[in-house]
Amino acid sequence: MKLSQFKFKLPEELIAQYPAPARDECRLMVVHRKTGEIEEKVFKDILGYFDEGDVMVFNDTQVFPARLYGNKEKTGARIEVFLLRELNAENKLWDVLVEPARKIRIGNKLYFGDDESMVAEVIDNTTSRGRTLRFLYDGPHEEFKANLFKLGETPLPEYIKRDAEPADVEAYQTIFARKEGAVVAPAAGMHFSRELMKRLEIKGVEMGFLTVHSGLGAFRDIDVEDLTKHRMDSEDMEVTQQLVDLVNKAKDDSKQVCAVGTSTLRGIASAVSMGGHMKTYTGWTNKFIFPPYDFTVATSLVTGFHLPYSTMLMMVCAFGGYDLIMKAYEKAVADGYKFGAYGDAMLIID
Repeated sequence: MKLSQFKFKLPEELIAQYPAPARDECRLMVVHRKTGEIEEKVFKDILGYFDEGDVMVFNDTQVFPARLYGNKEKTGARIEVFLLRELNAENKLWDVLVEPARKIRIGNKLYFGDDESMVAEVIDNTTSRGRTLRFLYDGPHEEFKANLFKLGETPLPEYIKRDAEPADVEAYQTIFARKEGAVVAPAAGMHFSRELMKRLEIKGVEMGFLTVHSGLGAFRDIDVEDLTKHRMDSEDMEVTQQLVDLVNKAKDDSKQVCAVGTSTLRGIASAVSMGGHMKTYTGWTNKFIFPPYDFTVATSLVTGFHLPYSTMLMMVCAFGGYDLIMKAYEKAVADGYKFGAYGDAMLIID
């Protein structure tokens, strides 16, 4: 497959800037892989496609307030700092992106907060935009993290053309988020409300969780036409024995295994064992999935509507079939579906 095959015309107004009023009341497009049928539903109707013993797998990563603004020493220039990951807790070292990068060099100090009480020193250049910061803070680590995160805001994707608002703290997060580490929300999971989760539980649908701390790699522009030459950024992930047992039992009982979100689908595919089963895994994954790809564990997928050229679109096409998914996207644009993290949803099922 070539990069150019994932181009489509997406009107700006179809990129959702705000979430739906209720998590489970966005639009849902149901795409049937075997027949090619496309249905139009409301998200909570997803209940009707799963039965007792089926398994839904969610990503329980938690987004932290990764975007903050500081001032450069002496000049006072405003600098955006995007926290990517903590490198060393003891020394308070963080891997970050800075904008404008050309103004920030090794040895510069940045001051954060109205009282400029949080100070960081640039100690390394990692990429053209990337830096390593050492925060100068004497208190306990948990106190430092709490104060750092108070300064940050919800890291909304760049295609959301507004500043983060207080409501985004809750909205740009799943209700089951519990393991801090992501700067990109597992957006498909954001459509599940507590009421819908309870109704699925009452119906006998099993729920399992893995962790993939989603980074900015999924949004990085692909600059090669030949997709085999693209390298994904690595993401930290964990698959527990509890999930492995749940999923493998469902496989043995010929039940559905539904991946909720492309990050979950990628995590499952990174922990595949022989015979279409799962195995435990703790570590990093840089798996890049595009058509054709043989998924041996997941039988269905809940996902959003992704932007042109995105690695998420490529993964969805690999799962649902390129021609069928591109046809569904054409319909979504024509029918005014909303795209992006706060947009509408798709269920791909046999």
